[in-house]
Amino acid sequence: MGETAGSETPAPLTGGRLALLASLAALGVLATNIMLPAFPQMAASLAVTPREMAWTLSSFFLVFAVGQLAIGPLSDAYGRAPFVIGGLVAFLAGSLVCGLATALPVLIAGRMIQALGACATSVLSRAIARDSYDGVELTRAIALMMIVMAAAPGFSPALGTALTAAFGWRSTFVLSSAAAVTIGAAYVLSLGETLPRKRRRTASPGAVGRTYAGLAVDPRFIFPGLSVSLVIGCLYAFFGAAPAILMGAMGVSAAGLSVFFAATVVVVFGAGLSTGRLIRRWGAPRVGLAGVLIALAGGLWLLLQAGSTSPAPFMAAVTLFLGGMGLINPIGTAIALEPFGDRAGLASALLGFLQMSLAATGTALIGALPIGAASAYAWIVFGGCGLAALAFVPVLAAARRA
Repeated sequence: MGETAGSETPAPLTGGRLALLASLAALGVLATNIMLPAFPQMAASLAVTPREMAWTLSSFFLVFAVGQLAIGPLSDAYGRAPFVIGGLVAFLAGSLVCGLATALPVLIAGRMIQALGACATSVLSRAIARDSYDGVELTRAIALMMIVMAAAPGFSPALGTALTAAFGWRSTFVLSSAAAVTIGAAYVLSLGETLPRKRRRTASPGAVGRTYAGLAVDPRFIFPGLSVSLVIGCLYAFFGAAPAILMGAMGVSAAGLSVFFAATVVVVFGAGLSTGRLIRRWGAPRVGLAGVLIALAGGLWLLLQAGSTSPAPFMAAVTLFLGGMGLINPIGTAIALEPFGDRAGLASALLGFLQMSLAATGTALIGALPIGAASAYAWIVFGGCGLAALAFVPVLAAARRA
């Protein structure tokens, strides 16, 4: 594997490279969403309640969040390739443990191993994009990655439903294992290392700690980073809440849940495809804030209908939220990473930590709040997107001063 990018001549943004980066980024989402329709069968098989199955999500998000803080700086020091490959091996091992689990603690342990691998591929997909591209091209690359990634949460529940019905819930982890092997082969054969040795940084604990502390107080990073992370946290909270809300309280079948997830792909596709044209006309900060406000409107709509058992308005409000998320995610991510090309791994890791920490918080709140799952999710989206809007205002103000 040669150093194919990150040099003076960036590699072109081809369809193959885009699909590979998106696959690396989406591996954790695939592993989570493909098992959601199987929750009732898994709970029955392991003799636990569906509510206890939520531990397979919150434990995954927690390890995912913390693991990135180590992977980012290590990849800045030693290159991306060893940690991409190592992450895929860990994900494969975790998938096998999950597939063989006969008790909930074993399943949770397997999910945690999966998370350790998926956090590496996720954080490094963004770092590789930052190694290779700058400015508008970076925003375009991330936006296109998000479009391709939309297929993972959109279609993986449908795959999970079909596999569970045909072969049982363990087959979902067989597919996850196959995905890790396929992505690994594609990475080794077509991409390889993207961080030249001359751009690598020390990984000493002191230097890493100082860099993280500097990023945490740098308004160029923390404001767009927090805004994106709050919205993404709401997205993952939906993944955790959807089975309880739609299948439990609203009577939607597993197939219906899968169809809804698949339909949302169109919304995220449309939002992502529009970012380039909108940015050229209005500028990234304005479009990003518009995305947050659209997501907030979806949260308000959810709040106004809390307590309803009708799935149609709930799905419509979630769709509105997803449209806003599809705008702010690539734009906010690019704005947060753009100034830090010399420490892309650390910046991507801290951004991922913020996202997964808030995802873990959101999924935990779904079960912890003393109200119904739909009401809890409505408050999480409304509150999270409201805070995201406040966090993004300084980004727009800084752009106007520039």
